Amino acid sequence: MRFAVLGTGHWARIVHAAAIAGHPTAELVGIWGRDAGKAAEAGAEFDVPGTDDLAALLEQVDAVTVAVPPDVQVPLAEQAAAAGRHLLLEKPIGLTVEEADRVVTATRSAGVASVVFFTFRFQAQTTTWLAQAGRTRLAGGAASWLSALAGSPFDSAWRRRHGALWDIGPHALSLLVPALGPVVSVQAGAGVGDTVHLVLQHATPGVASTVTLSHTVAPLATGVEFSVHGDAGRLVLLPDTESPVASLTAAVDELSAAALTGGAHPCDVGFGREVVVVLAAAQRALASGCREPVPA
Repeated sequence: MRFAVLGTGHWARIVHAAAIAGHPTAELVGIWGRDAGKAAEAGAEFDVPGTDDLAALLEQVDAVTVAVPPDVQVPLAEQAAAAGRHLLLEKPIGLTVEEADRVVTATRSAGVASVVFFTFRFQAQTTTWLAQAGRTRLAGGAASWLSALAGSPFDSAWRRRHGALWDIGPHALSLLVPALGPVVSVQAGAGVGDTVHLVLQHATPGVASTVTLSHTVAPLATGVEFSVHGDAGRLVLLPDTESPVASLTAAVDELSAAALTGGAHPCDVGFGREVVVVLAAAQRALASGCREPVPA
């Protein structure tokens, strides 16, 4: 499958372009960017053309992988889908439910395959963890992701504006929702900096989970852990945060398989929309101080 990378930033280069350039069967055809100069620099790094002409690049590929801010991703996904190109998107797929709906509509109208890159979902240990969770009756779960974003290569304007809820919250939901079921309501409280604490009620009566997210903790307080608990005890997942290229390589394989078979992927844009709906409810709960229902 021939790919274009849409984006020229740090994540686009060190993960998306690197994974596709090194993939045994995928081909990196070119890199698009809003800035022609930066696109040319990124392309030169991988010995492919860099361009700001998206329409021309789309004519040369079968699929795109997108690594730009979420609101920028939306119209790019619409244009690529309209051109009949399969989509490997970043999370969240939009910053509002309306944006997520646009992506879903474009993808389904065009009949193209889609995969949203929830990084941990493309790791073997996560597959094992979810399989174990599926074999027991669960009562609840917890997610904690504490990071110190300041000064890192990921310290971008959109992350500062929208905080940990929208940046790493999707990762937590990508694990808790398949393990515990759909979220039907959210309670939220704010902590120091951009820290947020959520209580999620899942569709199964009595099943709830908690989520703590932050990009503003002290460096010595950072860490990531997910868990669920039930009749068989407590199942803990310590995800691999050091191998995103391997995860994206797996995501490319799974997008290719979905495109070939025409089947839906568990992390397609429909699931991506489900995540955005929960995040939007959490944002409303933070603002109102009340429990917010999650629309179906």
